[in-house]
Amino acid sequence: MTKKLALHWKIILGMVLGIVWAVLSSQFGWSKFTLNWIAPFGTIFLNALKLIAIPLVLFSVISGIIGIGSPKHLGKMGAKTLGLYLLSTIFAVSLGLILVNTLKPGEVLDDSARLENRIQYELWAIDNQVEIKDAQCLSCDPLNTELVEKLRLKASNEEVSASVQEKLNTADQTIKSGPLQALVDAVPSNIFDAFIKNSMLQIIFFAIFFGLATLYIPEKEAKVVKDFIYAINEVFLKMIDFVMILAPYFVFALMAGILAEMAGDDLSKMLEIFKGLSFYFLVVLVGLLIMIFITYPLLLKIFTKDFKYFEFFRKIAPAQMLAFSTSSSAATLPVTLEVVEENLKVSKKVSSFVLPIGATVNMDGTSLYQAVAAIFLAQFHLIDLSLGQQLTIVVTATLASIGSAAVPSAGLVMLMIVLSSVGLNPAWIAIVLPVDRLLDMVRTTVNVTGDVTIASLIDKLETDDEARED
Repeated sequence: MTKKLALHWKIILGMVLGIVWAVLSSQFGWSKFTLNWIAPFGTIFLNALKLIAIPLVLFSVISGIIGIGSPKHLGKMGAKTLGLYLLSTIFAVSLGLILVNTLKPGEVLDDSARLENRIQYELWAIDNQVEIKDAQCLSCDPLNTELVEKLRLKASNEEVSASVQEKLNTADQTIKSGPLQALVDAVPSNIFDAFIKNSMLQIIFFAIFFGLATLYIPEKEAKVVKDFIYAINEVFLKMIDFVMILAPYFVFALMAGILAEMAGDDLSKMLEIFKGLSFYFLVVLVGLLIMIFITYPLLLKIFTKDFKYFEFFRKIAPAQMLAFSTSSSAATLPVTLEVVEENLKVSKKVSSFVLPIGATVNMDGTSLYQAVAAIFLAQFHLIDLSLGQQLTIVVTATLASIGSAAVPSAGLVMLMIVLSSVGLNPAWIAIVLPVDRLLDMVRTTVNVTGDVTIASLIDKLETDDEARED
């Protein structure tokens, strides 16, 4: 019977069984067994996908550029691609701000707790010479003197966790970099070093450069290069097929491992975490689901006459399920390429150019989450951000999403940069960290769905342009 099931249903079944196993594991104290004997297979699966993803990006982008055939057409497609990705990211951030300002998840906490949070923020701002934008100064009020002393003592005894400190250091280095550092980082000094560091942006730069150069050499020599690139690309696509045969089993291991690590042998601990952050979690989730099930289909409906809602999601389900379980756009890229070309019938020259770039620069889900998280944390600390500060969040989240690595939890580092841009404490990511892993899974699904949508739109625009030229 399982042979007749479509791949996405098998992956969903694997995910559900993984969740069931994690609950049983937590209930009966099997977490150690799960982490030692089941979770490693999920890691193996991720490693196998990443092994294929990096060289596939290189050869896909080169083959896409060669397939375009003209630098002029490449420039037009590149402008359309980056333009649409930028617009979708700005919309995602704006949607996040609308939701968080309307629903106000940070105001659920009682006033006394928020008062403490506000005073803690003011003490941090004073110690770090950060200007407080609004007029109120609760730590200056004589009525709060005792509370101020208590919170100062508490702050001096608190230690930042190792994981948060590591992200703080990364964010600090990024902030200190010059305005053109992202451009500098995109150009590799050594392509082999770029492969070792898994630097997707540098690999894409090299691929575009290589592909462009191929368009300018004589046809006789170019044909040899083209045949080689196309053949290698097919080999990597076949490797994807081999890995995906066992995908449902690997996804089971991945889900079981993720939840077992979060819950340990006490499921009530995880439930308690979600209880405290439930409203914030729901607001982010609503925004992400609006992007997946309303925004992207609406875009396709407007620009594609024969768009069918349920058929679209059925066709891209394997990529979405994989994005959800791996939390990595890069790891999902091989499957995204396959479903877009085979199921949605997007031309290879479009998919091989648009999707790898999307996996690197298009982070709609990450941007929306950053906007919601930043305002939530401000509300949580009794801070009113002005319209100017919220516009700063839009700009910073949009730019940060371009540099955000296509790997799990990279959005947390970018969130620190967003918080710093409006004078908030970047260490506050520790507050939202407990629910980040599950939100990361959903926002990666948004990112991949956005990539698929833009690829479909670009394909439609290119088809229309070719029809007008004929």
